[in-house]
Amino acid sequence: MTVLTRPEGSAPEDLHLSRRTLGALGGLLFAGYATAALAKEAKPITTDANGLTTETVTYRAPDGFNLPAYVARPAGDGPFPVVIVVSEVFGVHEYIRDICRRLAKQGYAAIAPAFFVRVADPAPLTEFPKIMEIVSAASYEQVMGDISATLDWSSQQLWAKDGKVGITGYCWGGKVVWQAAARFAAIGAGVAWYGRLAPASDATPSQISAGQPWPVDLADDLKAPVLGLYGGKDQGIPLESVQRMRDALQSAGETASQIVVYDDAPHGFHADYRDSYVEVDARDGWSKLLAVFDKTLKH
Repeated sequence: MTVLTRPEGSAPEDLHLSRRTLGALGGLLFAGYATAALAKEAKPITTDANGLTTETVTYRAPDGFNLPAYVARPAGDGPFPVVIVVSEVFGVHEYIRDICRRLAKQGYAAIAPAFFVRVADPAPLTEFPKIMEIVSAASYEQVMGDISATLDWSSQQLWAKDGKVGITGYCWGGKVVWQAAARFAAIGAGVAWYGRLAPASDATPSQISAGQPWPVDLADDLKAPVLGLYGGKDQGIPLESVQRMRDALQSAGETASQIVVYDDAPHGFHADYRDSYVEVDARDGWSKLLAVFDKTLKH
């Protein structure tokens, strides 16, 4: 089995999938879950599309790329509040699509852009260095451009509720939530699931530079409240960095944003297709997410 222990996925030494394990996972792999992270005993939540409209669309990003995105929304004319869903390092695989459908069942139009496909789709890959090569090619400006394009495209849809946009993201996408909430006034609320907040203690100068801007440096710039959901046993996000973020929010007078730490949860505790899944914490975090978006986007 594979356990992902770090915000941008596990280090190469954490990962190993044998042919026997892959064979046992055949059904779920066929369904489109990320190959490098799928647990042998996984029983992920599956959300049907009854009463929903689901589709894959494309729209033009600022660099001219035709960006694909998965969209799930309630059937009908709407208008519906919009939630942008930012993936983990594995891209828009079945877990991310299911999250979109879960949000749609709650009355939201959920849009998951495929940030990595300019290079390749990381979901079917098992070699983690190759996955990270793909992910590292998605620069901050490219990702922010893709979110800008998503905001522009959604604002032109008749089913989208004007001025009501939230954003949520997981692992790699959790960091993007903080960045986007500091960049775009059009975003009304964010929920970040265990995204890295500051450079790792052993990060090299180039890694620190490549990861900028870091959330701990963006507290003064937040244009919308962010709820951060973190695990107390996350091996890649030490509690020291969580406290640094709390201190930064306090110093900025950002009282609308907060961070919740689930003491016994590891990294990836919401990912129901991984060994790291913790049902009680995942459900509590999801209820908090809905409370944030219902309060901010539905009124």
